[in-house]
This record gives sequence, structure tokens and C-alpha cells, in this order.
Amino acid sequence: MAELTTKELAFIEDQIRAEAIIAKTMNWCATQCSDPELKSNLEQLAEQHQLKIADLSQYFNRGIVQ
Repeated sequence: MAELTTKELAFIEDQIRAEAIIAKTMNWCATQCSDPELKSNLEQLAEQHQLKIADLSQYFNRGIVQ
């Protein structure tokens, strides 16, 4: 894998922050729901965004190491 540029690393870092905000927002929305199905769906969406954070972090960490 080629070394990532500073601009690419900054983009990944920004995306990680955005995914974190989305995940937190989805979790907050889930706490506000009284409908169990909707609450579950929101929690699943938050989890998917947490997984994206983990995936993006791998690219970010690879870029720093190299």
C-alpha cells in the first residue's frame, strides 16, 4: 500500500469524526424512542457507524506507520 498523503489522512480523520457524531446521535435518538422496533433499528445504525470508525481507523493507522 502506498503511503497516504497528509491531505488523505486529514480526510480520513474528518470522516472518523463525522461517523462518531452520527453514531452518538443515533444512540441518543434510540434513548428517546418508546417504540422498541425503532429503538432497535437506531441502535443497529449506530453500531454500523461504529464499525465504519474501526475500518477507517485502520487506514488512518496504516498511513501514520508508513
